[in-house]
This record gives sequence, structure tokens and C-alpha cells, in this order.
Amino acid sequence: MFCRRAFFVIALLALAATAEAQSRLDSIQQLGEVTVVAPQHRYREVIPSQRLEGERLKALSSFSVADAIRYFSGVQIKDYGGVGGLKTIDIRSMGTNHLGVFYDGIQLGNAQNGTVDLGKFSLDNIEEISLYNGQKSEIFQSAKDFGSAGTIYLRSRRPRFEGNKRINIITRFRTGSFGLVNPSVLLEKKLSQTVAASVNAEYIYATGKYPFRYRKTFPDKTIAWDTTAIRQNGDIRSLRLESALNGYLAQGKWNAKVYLYDSEKGIPGAIVNNVWKNSQRQWDRNFFVQSHLQNKFSNRYDFQANIKYANDRMRYLNPDTTLMFIDNSFVQQEIYASLANKYSILNNWDVNLSIDYQYNTLSSNLKNFVFPKRNTLLTALATAFEWRKLKAQASVLGTFVSENQPDVKDKREFTPAVFASYRPFEKHNLLLRAFYKRIFRMPTFNDLYYTDIGNINLNPEYTTQYNVGFQYAVEMLRKTSLQIRADAYYNEVTDKIVAIPKGNGQYRWMMMNLGYVEIRGVDVSAAVETQLIAPLRTSLQLNYTCQRAQELTDPTSPWYGGQIAYIPWHNGSAIVNVGWRTWDLNYGFIYVGERYHNSANIRENYEQPWYTHDLTIGKTFVVGARRALPLQRRARLSLEINNILNQYFDVVQNYPMPGRNFKIILKIEI
Repeated sequence: MFCRRAFFVIALLALAATAEAQSRLDSIQQLGEVTVVAPQHRYREVIPSQRLEGERLKALSSFSVADAIRYFSGVQIKDYGGVGGLKTIDIRSMGTNHLGVFYDGIQLGNAQNGTVDLGKFSLDNIEEISLYNGQKSEIFQSAKDFGSAGTIYLRSRRPRFEGNKRINIITRFRTGSFGLVNPSVLLEKKLSQTVAASVNAEYIYATGKYPFRYRKTFPDKTIAWDTTAIRQNGDIRSLRLESALNGYLAQGKWNAKVYLYDSEKGIPGAIVNNVWKNSQRQWDRNFFVQSHLQNKFSNRYDFQANIKYANDRMRYLNPDTTLMFIDNSFVQQEIYASLANKYSILNNWDVNLSIDYQYNTLSSNLKNFVFPKRNTLLTALATAFEWRKLKAQASVLGTFVSENQPDVKDKREFTPAVFASYRPFEKHNLLLRAFYKRIFRMPTFNDLYYTDIGNINLNPEYTTQYNVGFQYAVEMLRKTSLQIRADAYYNEVTDKIVAIPKGNGQYRWMMMNLGYVEIRGVDVSAAVETQLIAPLRTSLQLNYTCQRAQELTDPTSPWYGGQIAYIPWHNGSAIVNVGWRTWDLNYGFIYVGERYHNSANIRENYEQPWYTHDLTIGKTFVVGARRALPLQRRARLSLEINNILNQYFDVVQNYPMPGRNFKIILKIEI
């Protein structure tokens, strides 16, 4: 009911923005001979993204990419706690596997289970994070870019040199709670006027120990136990190495990147049956090399090529023989190549043809493992058209999948998408937008082949998305800008892949296409930036999401229509930034409302709301401005305090999150 009312609020806000813009337009027309004409804002995208970049991204109290994405609207995070805990993202309740994550324009893959742990990616070398619902609304891209229900783009830092500088060096050192020791260094070298190289290294060590409160009550509200303990076996040691070459052509650009992430960490496990410590360990080694080329051959023809090789190794050890001794290893390999061709038929009409090929393999020491291999061919045909105040895009993605297992049928799927935006006024930045998209995700190797659980007869899991919304931006007096955006959406997830009991017992399970989910929601965000007096800079960003995500698989079930697991009805965030000369203060607030950890919305499955307050204060120092030191050296010292009120909460049931914690960060730029 609340989401339905919020939908009407969006409509009223859109009408109000239209009326306000029309009022401004009328006032301009009534000036007669003295006409004030605002500069025309040409919008780049049909559906603008949510974006964190530059100083706003650096100012957040965020340790990893996952921490920063929490501040976007429409996002749910599963966080298993601690520095090394698994962190995955779900956009608009469609499931983690429907999210595409792209690193410098090329997708990060995981054919084994379909998820990307965003906790592995540091912010030290990230320049921009963008979130798109549906897909990135530009047609000149690889076919993979059309293949997800939502996408996150991570753009790493591209070297820039001031004046005659040929070398940039940036070092950081973090320390703080959980025994954290986190040094990193970035070296950038200008090789020529058009080519630059960079090397980035980061090491993380943490004990992962933190106090938590564990409280259990019976249905009659009597307390079973209420105690505090120290989280154990959450340690992590990791090393990240990145090296890149970036270059410019006369009509284009290129880059090549090598990436290595190596880690060993403990898995503290869930707090169940009064077990406070687990001994499971996990080793990860992720390696990839990729390259991107983009060039404009004429005024009408543009070309883009991507190529990538990835090798991911994971070992999981459970030495506890009282449960089951497990020592499993997995090796994934991926080869990927993409070609995109854009041709301008007219100045306002473009078409693009993209062809991608991907080859995946998975090997393991599991008993009776089938060693799957998958060939995927994707072809996307897209067009973009702009006429006066209307901008529209349409695309069709063809996906052709074959596997090396004789009992698995080849899959051929064609999925469309249509995006449109309309700008009612030339002189005012009001944008009305809508999109429709149907897309699917392939069953993962685990879904199909995991020993005694996988099901080779699984179909793809489909999503259908509908979205309407608006965005309005206005420049006001005293260097103040305001931007408001709101979207209402309806999503369907069909043939949802779920695990069900196999046979009469509850000890053997099988993956099946049995799920159906309907999602209705509203995302609203507002951002204000102002500089009332010269040294003082302030900004405020607010995000709010209301969702009704219903499990509608079995009409005969008593839980039919319940809110799906871990999806809150309401959640929101706020970011406040205040800068005064060389000082800056940043405050972050995140709220997640009540939810259930199971689609059976009963009291035993109820999860209380939680919220956190985070604060960062920093000062920038500049030295070396005198003649004796021609190179300026910048240093920034900052203090982060997270979860200021020391709230104890779980994002995932029985995985307690840290209470109050802090970090001290020293950054030096040469």
C-alpha cells in the first residue's frame, strides 16, 4: 500500500517539476526584449545512472567497493561480516546472479556460482562507480553489456599528469580495528605524450576479531540466552597487484591490464546451536589479463574490441571431522573476445552490431565431477535515435549456449529491450524516462552439475522489467544546485531456480525451476550542493527505496504472497559532506527496515531493522610549494569511525556484524 502511494507521489513530483519548469519558462518569455537564455544541457544517456566519483567517492567511510555501493538506492547487500566476509549485491530484489559487474568495461565472471564478491575490490584504484538499472543506455558497447538485469561499472584510475610531471606516486596506509594493517602504493609513469603506465599494489592483514552480542528469544518472548562474545576465525591475508598501460590514438584510445588477487581467510560461520567458533578456511587466487581498443575510423564508423583471459582458483577446507571433512578445490578458466561496430546512418540515428564469444571451463577434485565446458555466443543489434526532445534506444540480444555434456540441450534465447526519455523543455533540465527489458541468466555450473544436487534439465531464469521515472536538476542562487530523481518499477522473475528436497528426507536437495516472484518498488533520491561562502563547501545526498517483493510460487502455500527473504520494505541512506579550506567532514547514514530471513513471514523469521552512523574527518596538507621544492607533495590524514552508536545487528541471520570500529588513514601524493 505504501509503495502504491509512493508511486502517486512520483507522479505528483513529476507534475510539480513540470509546472515549476514551465513557470520558469513563462517568466523568461514575459521579459520581452531582455531574454535570458540558459545554456542547453545535452544529456548523454537515455536512463542516467547512479554514480559515485571523484571527491565524493573518496570521502565515504568505505573500505571496499561493496561498502560504497550501499549508498545507492534500490540496492540490497548481503554482508557476512568483517574485513574478509563475503559481500554480494542484489538490485531491485531480482537476485545477485542477475547483476553484471564490469571492470574497466569488461565483465567480471563467475561461471561456477554466478556471484562476484565485491568485498575483494579496493577503492584505492577506483575512480568511479556507476549503477545502471536495466542496462547502460548507450548502444556502442559489447554484447555482454546488454545481458544483465542491472549492471555495476567500476572504472579504475587513468593516469593524469600536471604540467611537466612524468611520475605520480600515491601511498596509503590504514590501520585500526580488527588488527588491520593495510598499506598500498600506486606508481604512474608517463612514457610518452600518448602512453602511460601504472602499477598498483595493496596488502591487507586483519585478525577479524570483534565483540558481538548474541541474543535468542523463544516465541513467548522469554530469553533463551543473551551474551557477548568475540568473533573468531575471521582473519584475512590478501595481496592485490594491478598493472596497466593506457594510450591514446588520433581518433581513439586503448588500454591493457593485468590483475592478480591472492588471499587466505578464515570463515567464521554462522552462530547456531551454541557454536561460537568455526575452523573453515578458504584460499582464493584470481588472475586476469584484458585489453580494450576503441577507434573512430570515419565520421560515421566506430570500432571497439575487447579480449580477456581469466583463471580463478579456490580451495575450501573444513577440517572438522565431527561434521564432515571437506577439502575441495575448484579452477575456473575463461576466454572472452568481443567486437562492436557502430555506424551513424544519420546525425541523429545510430546502429550497432556487437558479437561476443566466451568459453568457460570448471575443474574440481569433487568425486564424480563432470568437468563442464561452456561455449557462449552473444549477438546484439541495437539502434539509438534522437529527434527533437525525444531520445530512444532499442536492442535485441541473441544468446546461444552449448555445453560439452550430451544430455544438456543447447540454448537459444532472444531478448529485447526498449529505452526512451523525453525532455519537455529546452531550457530546463527535466527528463522523463521509461524502459522495458526482458533478460535471463543461465544456470550456473553449480546449479547444473554440483555432485548430487545439480539438475541438467534447468531452464534459464527470466526477468521482465518495467520502469517509469523522471529526473530534474536546477541551478539556484548562491551557487546552489538541486537534483531530484524518482522511479517506479515492476519486475517479474520467472522460472526462478530454487533448491527443493529430493525424495522423502530433508538431507538431499536438487535445483529446480519452481520460483515466481513479483517486485513492485519506488526509488527516490535527492542531491543538493552549495557554497554559500567561499571557503565553505557542503553537499547532501538522500536515497530512499520502498519495495514489495512477493513470493508467488505456490498459491496453495500458507506463505503465498510473503516478502522474499532479506528484502526490507523500506531502506534509505544519507551522505553529508562539509569542506572548509583544507578540512573535510563526511557523515554517512544507512537504514534497513524490518524484513524476514525466509519467505514464510512469521514471527520466528522476523529480522529487526538496523541502521549505522559513520563519520570521517580529514585534513589535507600541502608541502613543497617553495622554490626549493618545485614538486608539491600532498598529504591527507583522516580518521574514520564506523557504527558510531555501537549497534549490534545481523545483515544475514546468525552472522553478526562489527560494532563501533575505527580506521586511521594516511595518504601521501608526490
